[in-house]
Amino acid sequence: MNDETPARPRVVVEEPLDGRRRVRVDGEDVGVVVNPDELRRLLTRAGLTAEDAPVDDPRLIDWQGGGPDDWPAA
Repeated sequence: MNDETPARPRVVVEEPLDGRRRVRVDGEDVGVVVNPDELRRLLTRAGLTAEDAPVDDPRLIDWQGGGPDDWPAA
C-alpha cells in the first residue's frame, strides 16, 4: 500500500513583518529575507534549489501571509 499523502513543504516563508520575511527549512530558522532574490540565494546556499529557480513551487515553499509577490515596504 502506497502512502500518497503529499509531503509538507520543506521551506516556510513566514508572514511579512516590516518588509522582512523569516525563512524556516525543516523547522529550523535559516534567516530573514527582504525580496525573492535573497530567498533564492538562501535556498541555493542550503542546497535546495538552483539560484535561478522559481520561488512559487507549493511543493517546496509554504508562503504564509501572502505569496512570492508580497514584499511590503518596511
